[in-house]
Amino acid sequence: MSDKVTKTDLQWRQTLGDLGYEVMRNHGTERPFTHDDFPETAGTFRCAGCGAPLFEQSDKFDAGCGWPSFTRPLEDEGIGESRDARHGMVRTEVHCARCDGHLGHVFPDGPAPTGLRYCINGVALDFKPDGGAE
Repeated sequence: MSDKVTKTDLQWRQTLGDLGYEVMRNHGTERPFTHDDFPETAGTFRCAGCGAPLFEQSDKFDAGCGWPSFTRPLEDEGIGESRDARHGMVRTEVHCARCDGHLGHVFPDGPAPTGLRYCINGVALDFKPDGGAE
């Protein structure tokens, strides 16, 4: 993973917009079923904050939860994890290892081969099709 990305609060707000800032910098959550418009073609989901490659289209699945779900990250070192005890429950939060942007959570109820469900806020992702510009 490349060097850490740091920005001022104003730079993050300009990069991410209002909802993206709330989700990625304040650990918010977007409403479910608000990002069902991602293409179905082969490609890579990248961090909306820094462009780091995070997930492959081939690992995406419909969990029926209303957020993009993946069975695994593209690279283990691209995703960081921390304990999240907010909202009266304990969950494992996932964030971009490069910019520390909040992505969502990972749960142990996913399909094979990993049994994991990376439940990710769509606003935290940018999709780049294979063969597309970097």
